[in-house]
Amino acid sequence: MAEVLTFGEPMGLMVADEVKPLKDVEHFSRYVCGAEVNFSVGLSRLGHEVAYISQVGPDPFGEHIRDFLAENHIDNRYVKVEPKYMTGMQLKAKVAEGDPLVVNYRKGSAFSHFQPSELDGIDWKGVRHVHVTGISAALSESCREAAGKLMDLARAKGVQVSFDPNLRPALWPDKQEMVRVLNGLAAKADIVLPGVGEGETLMGSRDPEKIADFYLAQGAKAVVVKVGAKGSFVKTSDGECFDSPGFRVDHVVDTVGAGDGFAVGTISALLEGKTIREAARRGAAIGALAVMVEGDNEGLPDRPKLEAFMSSQQ
Repeated sequence: MAEVLTFGEPMGLMVADEVKPLKDVEHFSRYVCGAEVNFSVGLSRLGHEVAYISQVGPDPFGEHIRDFLAENHIDNRYVKVEPKYMTGMQLKAKVAEGDPLVVNYRKGSAFSHFQPSELDGIDWKGVRHVHVTGISAALSESCREAAGKLMDLARAKGVQVSFDPNLRPALWPDKQEMVRVLNGLAAKADIVLPGVGEGETLMGSRDPEKIADFYLAQGAKAVVVKVGAKGSFVKTSDGECFDSPGFRVDHVVDTVGAGDGFAVGTISALLEGKTIREAARRGAAIGALAVMVEGDNEGLPDRPKLEAFMSSQQ
């Protein structure tokens, strides 16, 4: 029985084995990527029951993704196989420092043809939380409708909803449409998790409190604004307002997946009855752990590793 539902596109990921321009790389290592995949893996490693709603193609990447989810104790019964289209994939460079170059092959992918009607078969028994990111809405009109429908269904059933904008400007036809759609989805969420740079794009300010106020005015109960290594700024509809510090990272290996790790920490803590202050602190810890390891979700910790890391920096 799933406690958490999430919706998005899983992709095959090929990561360069050597620090070279991608065009010169001869050897790659295979992984599975996707913001919602990372979120699902992270929650599962902390002992939460997660079901993933998606669609893959009838190809080796699609088969591997379904196996990968099952191996990570993620319920894949809602991951359909679309027979006409291929699973999306991604190439990622290996870097000595900074953000790696990432190249997507996802236009017209199997997931981009996901239909909102697929959500009619969801079993809501036991579901406590739904997590959606802005990536799905960028991939097609039908995915956009499905994301909104899932959030509406959850709210109608009294299920808590979180939204991470997870901006991907290259996937949108223009900035104006991206801002309109993503702010519309954020208005359906109880918890909004923007980064400070995303806030600047979506509402015009890098001031964390102004970003929080913008989404609280749209109906959010809590807004946690990520401010990089500094941690986060939190403001709630109940009047809480505070800065939450980050964790020290001695060596950054791969920055991809840090925001997803933050979402894992924040939402898992809230599901366990922790305060929003404790949740933001755990979010920062898992975000820090995520950047210490190559791969999008390989650094997401189990509970003993998380507790040891948090204790080491108290």
